[in-house]
Amino acid sequence: MALLVQKFGGTSVGSIERIRNVARRALASQRAGNDVVVIVSAMSGETNRLLGLAHGVTQVPDAREMDVIAATGEQVAAALLALAIHAEGGQARSLLGHQVKILTDGAFTKARIKTIEGSKIFETVKKGQIAVVAGFQGVDENGDITTLGRGGSDTTGVAVAAAIGASACEIYTDVDGVYTTDPNICPSARKIAKISYEEMLELASLGAKVLQIRSVEIAMKYGVPVHVRSSFSDAEGTWVTSEDKTLEDVVVAGVAYDKNEARVVVVGVEDKPGVVASLFGQIAEKNISVDMIIQSATSGRGQRADVTFTVAKTDLARARPFLEEIGKALGAKELRYDEEVVKVSIVGLGMRSHAGVAAKMFKLLADEGINIQAISTSEIKVSCLVAAKYTELAVRTLHEGFGLSKA
Repeated sequence: MALLVQKFGGTSVGSIERIRNVARRALASQRAGNDVVVIVSAMSGETNRLLGLAHGVTQVPDAREMDVIAATGEQVAAALLALAIHAEGGQARSLLGHQVKILTDGAFTKARIKTIEGSKIFETVKKGQIAVVAGFQGVDENGDITTLGRGGSDTTGVAVAAAIGASACEIYTDVDGVYTTDPNICPSARKIAKISYEEMLELASLGAKVLQIRSVEIAMKYGVPVHVRSSFSDAEGTWVTSEDKTLEDVVVAGVAYDKNEARVVVVGVEDKPGVVASLFGQIAEKNISVDMIIQSATSGRGQRADVTFTVAKTDLARARPFLEEIGKALGAKELRYDEEVVKVSIVGLGMRSHAGVAAKMFKLLADEGINIQAISTSEIKVSCLVAAKYTELAVRTLHEGFGLSKA
């Protein structure tokens, strides 16, 4: 008998009929001899509706009250699923974040899990019931309801699986696994049978939206096997697991892209020690994350340099006023902004042991006339910033060039 955690996203519980489908799937797993714990998101669109109500009352809602409101979406979904399991002849009990208990820090709307008490879950499954746990929520040390941020139900699912020692965490969603790239852009994209935690973490951070980043971090830290699969079929999905020799043999596992990038060029700052440290130190103080960085090469004394970096496009509007102030203080000639850019990336464990992967990527893009504006690398990824108009061409070129369409 296995202890399984199954997490169902908002589209999977988006209607009463879909909730019934989830109930039947959970019961099938239980009747196959498993103890089953189900984590649910709010019904699709429900969280946005609830937050919209809050913003209808006030333009700047209090974060604590926002969490109280938002957490009700998962509460409703958990209770409805428990009722659906009863209607299908099974037994179930819904459990909220404070009942489990999922203890978090006090950062409302973006709390992080500190500990999970599994006794309520064990008590429920020992009675032959399916434990239906509300995702996305917890409680802080003051007893206040907290939420984990967008995609937080993935985090709840993996964290609960780690806490109770589940044999696997099944993430059910509206896609049937992790693909080599976005099938909407590249029809030849294929489903990956198995991918490492490290590769999945890079893909998630680079724009792939199948799994929430924090859920992959927790899975990797505690060694929880994660199975990403479709709510609407019984087909095998993608296993996210520890690396092994077969995974290391794959040079490039996938191609990702991220349109949420904006390029900033600080033109003509003094080329001397401390200038760049001051620039990025002040940006960090404003809680703005910087991604790719390039400083133009200069020579001689008294020379000036251009510093190029990227920030999230969603941060640019609030960043511009103080970026102008910083630039002025540093004596920059001007600041330039470009939101029509995209970051395309290749990811693969095999890059560690294969030379020339970056050079091949650069040549593939160059052969298509795509200019690279910035580059960043890690041990298992290479990212290039290019003009947004080349998004589809760049993704398809890299996908084909690294042979990802082949079975």
